[in-house]
Amino acid sequence: MSVTQIIRAGDCPEVAWKNGGGTTREIAVFPPGASMDDFLWRLSMARVERAGAFSTFAGIDRVLAVLDGVLHLSGPALDVRLGGASAPYAFDGSAAVTGEPVDGPVLDLNAMGRRGACHIVMQRLRAGDVAPSRGAGFLVALEAQQLGNSMLERWDCARMDGPLHVMGPSILVQFVQGV
Repeated sequence: MSVTQIIRAGDCPEVAWKNGGGTTREIAVFPPGASMDDFLWRLSMARVERAGAFSTFAGIDRVLAVLDGVLHLSGPALDVRLGGASAPYAFDGSAAVTGEPVDGPVLDLNAMGRRGACHIVMQRLRAGDVAPSRGAGFLVALEAQQLGNSMLERWDCARMDGPLHVMGPSILVQFVQGV
């Protein structure tokens, strides 16, 4: 077991978007305390309440996974629906992307990395899988589960520095230095 920190979803402050279409909870950012202009990588959860344009970030790669609900993403050469069982979806942070919740609010997991500084790996895991350790790693619980001596509730996150045996459905996010 190689957990260095448990991050409770409820302990991450919820911040309203400027356009009023939803909220974001920042899980982790590097370097610590970095702003939206100077982070190398960032992991957050967003609640999408209504349709709207995604914020654009030049030089940033993004990977998004829907945790709850269905989200329709559209834009130039883009038309995809993502749900709770969909594979994570990678896209250019500078692209003009619109997100529209289908049949109610959506909760998503959003990883962003500065191009050239890190590569994002995001994947869904099942109970019994082993989460490998590469770079800065995070395991987000999709259901309550025991992780060593800690209990992760739904949407809680474990920061890891080594491989983990997953006890329930989860999403693994890794920020690997370099390209």
